[in-house]
Amino acid sequence: MRINILQHATDEGPGYILNWAAARKDEVYIYHPAEFGALPTAAVTDMLVLLGGPMSPNDDLPWIAAERKLIAELLAAGKPIFGACFGAQQITKLLGYPVTKAPAKEVGWAPVTLQSDIIPGLPERLQVLHWHEEMFQIPTDAELLFSSAAVNNQGFVYSKHVLGLQFHIEATPNNVREMAVNDFAYTAGSVLGQSAAEIIAESVPEENKRVTFKLFDYITEN
Repeated sequence: MRINILQHATDEGPGYILNWAAARKDEVYIYHPAEFGALPTAAVTDMLVLLGGPMSPNDDLPWIAAERKLIAELLAAGKPIFGACFGAQQITKLLGYPVTKAPAKEVGWAPVTLQSDIIPGLPERLQVLHWHEEMFQIPTDAELLFSSAAVNNQGFVYSKHVLGLQFHIEATPNNVREMAVNDFAYTAGSVLGQSAAEIIAESVPEENKRVTFKLFDYITEN
């Protein structure tokens, strides 16, 4: 399987997604549309991964619109799609739902709680990395998957092969350090009240890798 990853910020990499792909011996191609403007075609995409970034789906940029066109083609083809943060917002924006300011800016570690049993074997509570101040709306024909105390819309499943998360389940310890040392100024104003040093000091839960694998298995096997 060819997995095409759209990485929108240099400090927000694919993390555990690469481990999942390597275990399956899948081919991975990483694109940087915000920097180079390049995107894959639907014809060479077996699975699409859209990572986070500092931009908004509401920004009027040609590559953002082109990216949503690609998402539409893959939805029509029934191919698996995963979006994290900005990536998840791109999916819901394409489906016709607004992306708005969240009730609170979340930057740092905080738990999310499971809201659906659509994916078997997920834990009731996960400690995850948040890095956002906007949020998606849950499409009416999608299933709410996770919520946090500050932001209800933290995850959804759509048509069994499309998954969006507002948080970063994919983040490895190296990813966390890279985000915190480069984007430390973004911690200001977060309801979580954590400094970059405090974010780095908290260990990435071992189960986050297992959950990443389970989520990706679900959308590629259904």
